[in-house]
Amino acid sequence: MTDRLAAAAAQLGEVLAAENAALTALDFPRAGAMLAAKLRAADAFVTAYAAAPALGAIALHRLRALVAENQRLLETAIKVQGRVIGVIARALPRAVRDPAAMRYGAHGRAAVMRPSAFAISSRA
Repeated sequence: MTDRLAAAAAQLGEVLAAENAALTALDFPRAGAMLAAKLRAADAFVTAYAAAPALGAIALHRLRALVAENQRLLETAIKVQGRVIGVIARALPRAVRDPAAMRYGAHGRAAVMRPSAFAISSRA
């Protein structure tokens, strides 16, 4: 394996391992911040591999395992984020209810009013 290919494989492996560690810890902002480094490392590896494909088989073995783990962890992260969004979406109507707008229904109990439309936004 050429020095360039070895260095590119090592860099990509380090970035994937770091992102996998962040995803395992459910640290999505840290994992997301690694996107640019991951793209640069992947591009460097693809370029180096194209120059010496026969020599890249050793590097590919390790990277395949890291990529498979990365994909699994990203899928898990997407599911977790979906659950979090679902919890927030279900909780918001209760949280944004205006107590002054409550009305009383039968037997003197507060009647549930239909909440008005709302939108939420968040930046990591």
